[in-house]
Amino acid sequence: MENENLLAIAKEFGSPVYVYDSSKIISQYNRLSGAFKKVKRLKLNYAVKALSNLAILKLMNSLGAGLDTVSVQEVKLGLLAGVKPSNIIFTPNGVSLEEIEQVSAMGVQINIDNLSILEQFGTKHPKVPVCIRVNPHVMAGGNSNISVGHIDSKFGISIHQIPHILRIVENTGMNINGIHMHTGSDILDIEVFLYASEILFETAKNFENLDFIDFGSGFKVPYKPGDIETNIEEFGEKLTKRFNSFCKEYGKEITLGFEPGKFLVSESGYFLANVNVVKQTTSTVFAGIDSGFNHLIRPMFYNSHHEIINISNPEGKERFYSIVGYICETDTFATNRRISEIKEGDIIAFKNAGAYCFSMASNYNSRYRPAEVLWHNGEAHLIRKREVFEDLTKNQVDVDIFSKEAASVS
Repeated sequence: MENENLLAIAKEFGSPVYVYDSSKIISQYNRLSGAFKKVKRLKLNYAVKALSNLAILKLMNSLGAGLDTVSVQEVKLGLLAGVKPSNIIFTPNGVSLEEIEQVSAMGVQINIDNLSILEQFGTKHPKVPVCIRVNPHVMAGGNSNISVGHIDSKFGISIHQIPHILRIVENTGMNINGIHMHTGSDILDIEVFLYASEILFETAKNFENLDFIDFGSGFKVPYKPGDIETNIEEFGEKLTKRFNSFCKEYGKEITLGFEPGKFLVSESGYFLANVNVVKQTTSTVFAGIDSGFNHLIRPMFYNSHHEIINISNPEGKERFYSIVGYICETDTFATNRRISEIKEGDIIAFKNAGAYCFSMASNYNSRYRPAEVLWHNGEAHLIRKREVFEDLTKNQVDVDIFSKEAASVS
């Protein structure tokens, strides 16, 4: 997308606003599938939690992707978007047996990550195919909050509990058709991932009727010029060779699965905001925008880096700015960042705003959540309206229980 496209969108739909470039999503999908073109059966399940707008789910469906879901609500969104139940996998954490049963009744692939629910579900529904999420005890991920495969993680069943799993499977007679892992996000070291993969292959040998092995995801994307990223092509070449070898050992062709979220949508997204005020103190120049961590929490939550450009003055002289929001507490997007000179009324753009940005937005400070726009085939399509005041109150119940006497102060 060009700056003029983004400026036109900000003018037409207002700010702040999220914009997604469909061409980048498509190219990322093709890049990942191309890296594993020598695998006979490949399944890419898009991680819905990254960006759950129905238009994005429809786009993924049109590309041939399935969906990775973590809540019954995400499952329903996928079905509403036209995705077949057989193309959805449900990988929750800590949810009730009732929710798992509700999703299973929809015909969705179930993935269970704890012994208690595995035994309860297997006892009641032994014929329903189930995938098991194991914890390989491998530390991987760019931040402790997104590293989920280590020994102290709440996710998955420990590889040291494989005997417990086998006992449950034998006692219930349940059907295990898949093995799954997810070590974390922002993985850089391919060898660490391949090491974890070997653990998964060894685990898979304990089960005779597998249809697939799901390796999760966590591929790192670049967040700034010159930033390092997961070498998907090298990874694809190495894992393909090992996976095809495993299929021969196993005695049949099974499906290789991944659950990419950030990799597919992060770089497609731009978050546009208007500069309300430029404020200079004794040591800092602040650019205050018409947004806050209620719309983009990743810098505050993960200490993540988002490139910020002044699309109103892209060729201007660079100065140092701290970009801050309007939330009434510390609300900093960037500190002393080199950006083209900013004036009040300029539109700035945050890059890599496609994944875990709108999906983590809130109404904190009773602010409205922004609109979402999809840029597709050279045209801007509104895919979510900006919230209005009625959206803040529509689910609140106005109770008339306070008399003037009770409310008065004596």
